[in-house]
Amino acid sequence: MTTTATRKIMKPPPAVLTNAFYDLHRPAYYAYAQARLSTEEARVAVAHLFSIVADNWTSVVNERCPSAWAWERHTQVIARRSGRTPTPAQDISLLHDHLLFSIREIAALTGTEPATVAALLAAADREAGDRTGRAGLWTSMIKPGASNEARWRRSFRLRTAAA
Repeated sequence: MTTTATRKIMKPPPAVLTNAFYDLHRPAYYAYAQARLSTEEARVAVAHLFSIVADNWTSVVNERCPSAWAWERHTQVIARRSGRTPTPAQDISLLHDHLLFSIREIAALTGTEPATVAALLAAADREAGDRTGRAGLWTSMIKPGASNEARWRRSFRLRTAAA
């Protein structure tokens, strides 16, 4: 085989990549849309989003974070269809508290860092008056703590001092 033929075989066509992105993100996008819209509106919004992704696939994959690009378009579509624009903290809170996505799943879905997701959850808790009681947990996740070695030394010192 020639190298050109090898490249064509090794590189999947955009439709395959788009389908993989669709399979990975569609359930979460639909759940988010259904939480904000009626069932029919949610179907239309998700179909519209994936139409945009498919139409712009070559530019989407050249983005720094394709998930972030798609999530931004998705939230814009949902906001336009629902008539209200929630804050990023409210979106993250919905994904975590009501749709039960983990912080890592939310980070992958939205194209953000897990620490950013934790910070947005803390902000949502502050906005809600910390009814969840998680503000201390999020703050401890966000604030830089002692290094693993410093924690180990402190723990070791306490155990030897007590013995």
